[in-house]
Amino acid sequence: MISPDPTAQIPDVLGKVHFIGIGGSGMSGIAGMMMDRGLEVSGSDRSENDNTRALRARGARVEIGHDAANLGDADTVVVTSALWPDNPELVLARERGLTVLHRSQALVWLTRNSRLVAVAGAHGKTTSTGMLVTALDGLGAGPSFVNGGVIQALGTSQHIGKGTEFVVEADESDGSFLFYDTAIALITNIDNDHLDHYGTEAAFQQAFVNFADRASEAVVISSDDPLAVEVTGRLSHERVITFGEADDADVRVSDIVSTGGRTTFTIRWQGTDYEGELAVAGHHNAINAAGVVAVLSVLGHDPAAALEALKAFGGTKRRFELHGEVAGVRVYDDYAHHPTEVEAALAAARTVVGEGRLIALHQPHLYSRTQAMSHVFAKAYERLADETVVLDVCGAREDPVEGVTGELVSRAFADPSKVHYRPDWQDAADTVAEIAKPGDFIITFGCGDVYRIIPQVLASLEAKAAATA
Repeated sequence: MISPDPTAQIPDVLGKVHFIGIGGSGMSGIAGMMMDRGLEVSGSDRSENDNTRALRARGARVEIGHDAANLGDADTVVVTSALWPDNPELVLARERGLTVLHRSQALVWLTRNSRLVAVAGAHGKTTSTGMLVTALDGLGAGPSFVNGGVIQALGTSQHIGKGTEFVVEADESDGSFLFYDTAIALITNIDNDHLDHYGTEAAFQQAFVNFADRASEAVVISSDDPLAVEVTGRLSHERVITFGEADDADVRVSDIVSTGGRTTFTIRWQGTDYEGELAVAGHHNAINAAGVVAVLSVLGHDPAAALEALKAFGGTKRRFELHGEVAGVRVYDDYAHHPTEVEAALAAARTVVGEGRLIALHQPHLYSRTQAMSHVFAKAYERLADETVVLDVCGAREDPVEGVTGELVSRAFADPSKVHYRPDWQDAADTVAEIAKPGDFIITFGCGDVYRIIPQVLASLEAKAAATA
């Protein structure tokens, strides 16, 4: 893995920019924005996806597979933490003495001279960023933004706007969120994770303290999350605004009702109550909205106008996203890859499914997380899903660990009849199709490539429907 170098100098002029791993959601967004700024962009990735195709259609040179020849005549190279140091393109770039920037440093270059709002936290970053951008757009602010998922109302995950605000989904996994010249820091919650980078929970929490205290204008942070509350008590910042359901929250949300795919709630800010409504389901989304309203207030927007603009938010891709329906069975995809996120997504789905059942198709992400949290995942799925099918681990940046497979999750279920370990994808698709009945939801969960199984699931449902017709 590549760790960001905090001493790296970011030049004013980047020249031709080459992205190693250009197909990732964050990297492709940054690449697209550099193209918007008139830069010549090239890149490579190990496989083709919608992002690589879209960038190629815009004029970027994108190669599939990593090879030193892909570097071409680039002047600057942008990398991600998921890259291995022996990548041939990276090796050649260093031999040539080219400028090598971590993707977070490329974002620093893009956000220069902007009023930067950085959204960090274990869960809810992409949704909160999407809400904030959608509201700012509706309020006429014309924000620039980079998000980890496509914002449905705007049809993109990145954009260079005409306004002064720049909103980014900040990555705390490798400490790179400390590079930004942040004006307003929004912290949705804190969940001890990424200890492969930080080493200890104390170091991880200290990183959030540093991130918040570096904000030049304000810190907006959860009043409900235990670790966020702990971090709040350690801040030296002069302007800290808390949000959530706690009685002492500065922006307090209450009366949350999520049903029929919509969520209503009340927000109290500076002694006045405001009614809010979202076109997405989920108790957690009302809490996300409270944090967004707090940020918008700091930016000078009236809370009532902010809540009105939030009505346009229709979610983000890979967040409870409907992909199809066959014989009364709907198939969704969700990015949730941590037990807390899984619980929130399933709870939201429960408000929409009615009398139907929830069938989860879980792809564990990272060997280290699966080894450490298999029992926690099992508990979440067993409590909130009716049945669960478990795939094998998507290792992403990690090497395999002997004995760590998706079976660790399935073996941790107290009731083995509610879980099915299916390492073969076609077998998994056939299994969820066989289980499903009209009115049920099938939901894929994971931040890896689990969404690629959805065509197989739909095909298996169609085959079952045809066989029983």
